Amino acid sequence: MVINIKNVFRPKLFTVFREGYTKKQLQSDLLAGIIVGIVALPLAIAFAIASGVSPEKGLITAIVAGFLISFLGGSRVQIGGPTGAFVVIVFGVVSQYGIEGLIVSTFLAGLMLIAFGVLRLGTIIEFIPHPLTVGFTSGIALIIFSSQIKEFFGLSIADVPSGFIDKWGVYLSHLNTTNFYALGVAVGTVLIIVYSKRIIKLIPGSFVAIIIMTIIPAIFKLPVNTIGSVFGDLPNTFEVNIPSINIANIRHYIAPAFTIALLGAIESLLSAVVADGMISGKHRSNTELIAQGIANVASSIFGGIPATGAIARTATNVKNGGRTPVAGVVHSITLLLIVLFFGKWAVQIPLACLAGILVVVAYNMSEWRSFLAILRGSRYDMVVLLTTFLLTVLVDLTVAIQIGMVLAALLFMQRMSKASEVIAVESDMDTLEDYSDLPKGVEIYEINGPFFFAASQKYRETLKNFGKKADVLILRMRNVPFIDSTGIHNFRETIKFLQAIDVKLILSGVRPEVRKELEDNRIDFLIGRNNICGHYNEAKEKAIIAMEQINMERKERSKETA
Repeated sequence: MVINIKNVFRPKLFTVFREGYTKKQLQSDLLAGIIVGIVALPLAIAFAIASGVSPEKGLITAIVAGFLISFLGGSRVQIGGPTGAFVVIVFGVVSQYGIEGLIVSTFLAGLMLIAFGVLRLGTIIEFIPHPLTVGFTSGIALIIFSSQIKEFFGLSIADVPSGFIDKWGVYLSHLNTTNFYALGVAVGTVLIIVYSKRIIKLIPGSFVAIIIMTIIPAIFKLPVNTIGSVFGDLPNTFEVNIPSINIANIRHYIAPAFTIALLGAIESLLSAVVADGMISGKHRSNTELIAQGIANVASSIFGGIPATGAIARTATNVKNGGRTPVAGVVHSITLLLIVLFFGKWAVQIPLACLAGILVVVAYNMSEWRSFLAILRGSRYDMVVLLTTFLLTVLVDLTVAIQIGMVLAALLFMQRMSKASEVIAVESDMDTLEDYSDLPKGVEIYEINGPFFFAASQKYRETLKNFGKKADVLILRMRNVPFIDSTGIHNFRETIKFLQAIDVKLILSGVRPEVRKELEDNRIDFLIGRNNICGHYNEAKEKAIIAMEQINMERKERSKETA
């Protein structure tokens, strides 16, 4: 297979410049980019801390990866950076393999994303079931919420367990250590974010909350933990560090890297689709995946964490007038300038304030309305949702996605096998064909659904039972979209059985792709090439002739016996 990279990698930024870029649009993009950059500041820091890494790693990711996602991406308005979706997997990787393991996993995930795009898998990602995404997204939201309880209440806990149930057990046993100053800061942060938009629409609520809730504790010298008191000063320099990948240990990082890549692909393409609806646009999914891959490779080299498209920041960009990738580039530059010139004040931000921001983020990403809607729907979707959700919360996100995907596929195949059937037909209402004029001994049956492994055994047994009633069996296959290798195997065994009991089989309405599979597997020789018909009328004529021949042979045998 030859892949033309020009067809899969076409960044929107260059398209925008070729089409013409106006001064008016530049002004709108500048304003939107600055606002989104301000919004991204507390989120980048908060996601980094929640992920178990130092605050500057979130900022590095938002600056480096955010710039590349906008500069090279396939969406006009996508804003990239660290997101809540990665908190669980990053925390797990850091806990098990350390920061070096995270860097290697992020680097490998970037390469995987590039491969996804080059292989044009952008559209395939869209087929991941909705209950699966809601399950792990809701699970992540609950874990993020749980991870912030210590700082939200200012609890005096030396080490918080990683397990969900153990974590809440420790929280409940330490409620008597609540720091009510920290609790006040956290609750105040939530209230400001929720209600400030009613008063100040232009400035994001999270930024307003950070300003107010940083100034008040500083003025009154409240005893609350801050970024500086826990993590020290924020560095204002970037270091390039090519990750050293030990081939012997690479197997440890494949699973988390694939999870990061899959999550990044889903999140970025979902964000791009949402953005398309807001601006009536059309993103380039494969270009977006390649850009996400490059951004994650670069983020790992600069010591950052995984990045993807951020739905909330992308929506903020659109609502404030951003319409081209220039706004995303400006957002990264804004963050860089804030870090370089205002980083010394950022260390005064209370951790309780960041906890309040993340609690709001967790609520917004919980998708509880979709969660309840799925629970009220199909039991198959409910099983996928609850399995993925519980595994994400209680076991591990990587396991949840793997088992969720397998379970969704198995349930889908079960539903397809139930929907697939072989039925006796007496007339065709679509073509007004009447089957009553067929001679006695000719039976017509129809397969509805794919002839694949999940249904082929049922087809085999049904056709054997039907075949015992007929001398000539017309099998209509116009509603068979494909046949797989298991279907071929069972079909061959069925044909041999019918031949053994002297039943002549004629196929009708075989689609070209199905016929090719039959020919490739020499089924046409087994049946007889002339007995594979494109249309029913042709099959009917052959069946009548075959039945006449059978009746003649029976008469001859009767005479000989007499």
